[in-house]
Amino acid sequence: MKKFFNNIKKYYKYAIYSAKAELKSEVADSYLNWLWWIIEPVCFMLIYTFVFGVVFDNNEKYFASFVFIGLTAWEFFNRMITGSVKLIINNRDLVTKVYIPKYILLLSKSFTYLFKMGISLLICLVLMICQRVPFSWTMLLAIPIFVVLYVLTFGMGMILMHFGVTLNDLSNLTNIGLKMVFYLSGVFYNIQKKLKKHPSLVVLLLKVNPIAFIMNELRVVLLEGNLPHLGLLGIWGLIGVVLCMIGVHVIHKNENSYAKVI
Repeated sequence: MKKFFNNIKKYYKYAIYSAKAELKSEVADSYLNWLWWIIEPVCFMLIYTFVFGVVFDNNEKYFASFVFIGLTAWEFFNRMITGSVKLIINNRDLVTKVYIPKYILLLSKSFTYLFKMGISLLICLVLMICQRVPFSWTMLLAIPIFVVLYVLTFGMGMILMHFGVTLNDLSNLTNIGLKMVFYLSGVFYNIQKKLKKHPSLVVLLLKVNPIAFIMNELRVVLLEGNLPHLGLLGIWGLIGVVLCMIGVHVIHKNENSYAKVI
């Protein structure tokens, strides 16, 4: 891990530069430019709010904010996991010609996704103000929850990035798995209320599925003003650290062979 932190310190400027370059390239040929970073999440929020709030008559309090919080956490998780699988292959020219610790590529990607998540959080804040959600000090506890989300996804991303080099079907399997997890994570419904007749299923979905747990805890502190489940949050944070350690070890051990494989 010492080598990992030394590399982060050494290459973080490259990661930031690369993230900025990617963000600029995304909107370079667009008339609306950076406005797409606002339009896209708002449109998805409106669609889900209409379909599940109006059509299916969901009576969840502050439903628009409820959905947007879920989408914000999900989009970061989904982008990190999806983007990590073929990250080394997609950067073939860089990997084969220049030495750079491979997790720096994921770090750069994560900065891009963090920027977009930051925009979504600002929109969410405006939406909460419009819906007159009561503000309280417990909202500050969203910070450690997002930290756990980042550590978990970064650890999972490093492991998937490694296996994505040799397993060609991993991308398809990941997409299928993410679609299943999306519908089981309560992005647009309250798991505890909708499945209250199945308490064992509620426990399974909220405690075994990390993204569902994180969404629920974010809503607890942001919309309800209550304390999160600190014990379980700590456990998932520890699991994230362990995954990061595994990912770093695997990449350090195998990164010299990636250029030969791809």
